[in-house]
Amino acid sequence: MIEISKRIISTFGKTNAHFKLITENDRVLVGLSGGKDSLLLATLLARLARHAPFKFEFKALTVDYGIGEDFSYLQNYCAENGIPHEVFKTNIMEVMQEKRRENSSYCSFCSRLRRGALYSKALEGGYNKLALGHHLDDAAESFFMNFSYNGAIRSMPPIYRAYNGLWVIRPLIWLRERQMIDFVLKNNLQTPLCNCPAQHDKPPFAREQTKKMLQKMEQENPDFFVSLKSAFERVHAESFMDERFLER
Repeated sequence: MIEISKRIISTFGKTNAHFKLITENDRVLVGLSGGKDSLLLATLLARLARHAPFKFEFKALTVDYGIGEDFSYLQNYCAENGIPHEVFKTNIMEVMQEKRRENSSYCSFCSRLRRGALYSKALEGGYNKLALGHHLDDAAESFFMNFSYNGAIRSMPPIYRAYNGLWVIRPLIWLRERQMIDFVLKNNLQTPLCNCPAQHDKPPFAREQTKKMLQKMEQENPDFFVSLKSAFERVHAESFMDERFLER
């Protein structure tokens, strides 16, 4: 029997209610890589489908990159835990080998191709929402990477509408990464780092540096992420230099 902490369940429920991520008659496709984040998300959605006072449909989709992955464990896990599941075969590995710039990281290119595959299957299957497993640590890293390397103030919203009309939702956005680590350890789950070729690639420099910086900041201030989450919810756009938000 899979065990999910009451705190995770409570935070997940509050996030969904606050941002109205999943509502009556929604059809939700979940990106399931098999990593800790997406595994917890799919498990929580199965629980929500059983206990929510509204009806919705969902299915987990695993993208097969064409590198000979074995998804039997993931398929068995989904079958045992009431998670509708499909493996979508693609030629993403082949495309990356042909198109990736020399000495560049697999990670961002792989991510774009994977997102495109998820979009394609969601639209093909008549889903109106795509659920991704990003959490608060991901949002923090995205914010500081954009701030430090791209000269922009942006992060990861809990919900947004993609160019193709799909709503993209992040039901784990108020959860910490360490809660997902606890979930997989407590349940002794098999979780690869990633089922894509990027797991064998050198991690992107900017992301690794940002992770280290955030770890140091939290060590020095244990309430750092509490404050950061609050800041993400109270943005004073008029206090910056963007002319669109200045009072005239």
